[in-house]
Amino acid sequence: MAAPARTDDRRPPSMLRAFLDNSASGGLALMAAAALALVVANSPLSEAYFSALHAYLGPLSVQHWINDALMAVFFLFVGLEIKREVLDGQLSTWSRRILPGVAAACGMAVPAIIFLLFNYHDPVASRGWAIPAATDIAFALGVLALLGDRVPVSLKIFLTALAILDDLGAVVIIALFYTSDLSTMDLALAAAVTAALFGMGRAGVRSLWPFMLLGAVLWFFVLRSGVHATIAGVVLAFTIPIRPSPAQADDMAGSPLHRLEHALQHWVTFAIIPIFGFANAGVSFAGMTVDALADNLTLGVALGLLVGKLIGVYGSVLLLIRLGYADMPMGAGRMQMLGVSVLCGIGFTMSLFIGMLSFADNIALQNEVKVGILCGSLMAGMIGWAILRVAPRDVPTPAQIRAGAPAKGTPSR
Repeated sequence: MAAPARTDDRRPPSMLRAFLDNSASGGLALMAAAALALVVANSPLSEAYFSALHAYLGPLSVQHWINDALMAVFFLFVGLEIKREVLDGQLSTWSRRILPGVAAACGMAVPAIIFLLFNYHDPVASRGWAIPAATDIAFALGVLALLGDRVPVSLKIFLTALAILDDLGAVVIIALFYTSDLSTMDLALAAAVTAALFGMGRAGVRSLWPFMLLGAVLWFFVLRSGVHATIAGVVLAFTIPIRPSPAQADDMAGSPLHRLEHALQHWVTFAIIPIFGFANAGVSFAGMTVDALADNLTLGVALGLLVGKLIGVYGSVLLLIRLGYADMPMGAGRMQMLGVSVLCGIGFTMSLFIGMLSFADNIALQNEVKVGILCGSLMAGMIGWAILRVAPRDVPTPAQIRAGAPAKGTPSR
């Protein structure tokens, strides 16, 4: 007998859930790429490694193609995720946005303040104030995945929402503070292309190739305009049409945003981000002394990530809960939230990216930034994992779930 036709109107599996399912393997791929870069940069292959990155292919070096072109695809994916979650996901209502939103804002502001406390006296180093402001979602969710059911799904969703808003903040920072001399003509042409993209969406165009074609033109004009080229990826993402809450899973095929997000997910997770990590995490320790670890720039980055994220995220969450503006995520306890707040200090991908923008012409400062990012992120990952490993679990009863009441803590086994 044929299976009965589906008549319910359940929502299809979200890309957020799919991303969570791949977080462990994606994080491992990124870790492997970063570790390989460090090994190669301190091996007999180091000269070939750095020479290859600085070799030119057409108008840009290999490293610039990676950081300006490949990362534009990463920012396109980030923009798609932001748009989807704001319109039809975990950030679709103000009640869902307030806790991760305030935590993300404070989790960017406090690390920047800590960084500036170490570097305010140096006008060159202080340019890197935004380096410790970002959270690496692949690494952080990878650590959570290693802990299995010790961490409730609600906290994984909270961390993902926070990291998405964190990425949005980083995009705004890059656009506002890491822009060189502007070309009015190229900005006008980029604006015209953007208007055409929005016009296609309003006209009901659902095929992706016209958007991708104009997106490439947009990237070219943004690259020449003085605004960082990766911003073109976010702008393009915001123009891709979405059909919110499709009634049937098969309807996702008719939503351009869902199709593009699904097509890019594995390429971004397992190719673009590892390539970026390999190209940018390599730092040579030749001639570097222990004193370099105590340099203000290195300390500002490392402590901004490790301490700043903890204070900003955990402090804001406790304050919002105490004031009654938000509730603790379902099934989560304070110690689990503490562990997740520490994990927010893993700032690898976006921190490296902002670091390269901050000191584009100073290899020595780039190396100090990389050491600070590696040290701060490694310590945040290890300490966060340890806290979550021993944290008592808050297991809600069915009555608490129905009532939405906070759960009582039970010790983990």
